[in-house]
Amino acid sequence: LEASKPWQTSQIAGVVRFRNKVHSVCLLSSQNKEDFPLQKDTEILLHKTTKKVTEDIESLSFNTAISALMVYCNHLNAQGSNLSKKSVETLILLVSPFAPHLAEECWEMIGNKSALAKFDWPDFSEELCEDEKVWIGVQVNGKKVGEVEIDKAADERTAKDL
Repeated sequence: LEASKPWQTSQIAGVVRFRNKVHSVCLLSSQNKEDFPLQKDTEILLHKTTKKVTEDIESLSFNTAISALMVYCNHLNAQGSNLSKKSVETLILLVSPFAPHLAEECWEMIGNKSALAKFDWPDFSEELCEDEKVWIGVQVNGKKVGEVEIDKAADERTAKDL
């Protein structure tokens, strides 16, 4: 935060695209007649994003927090109109420190009557933030030749057998 950084007006287009994507997700959600169930992959990403944004705000790493929000917003956009209200509400709550006016407008758009500021910051589950599988690099003669995905709980022998 304390370092001086050059101002680049060309970067404004990216901010506008992100704002428009958030608004688009909220608009889709507001047009839903029913609340769709939260899909498992969305629930996991919701918790991971909440954890990342929470930790990044605390460490003043705003760029990486916004990056995580972009990934989450793109995921919601890809679902089309099959959005759960909880997933959209969480997006809005997480966006609110960075774009409070947008967040308030979206909050009202999806049908909430009371002010966004009266709601608590979303919680996340550490269990849902843990990956069940991990990627391990494969080397031959000290050079990386690929990667394999393996269960997190797998032992060394299982990893070597792959």
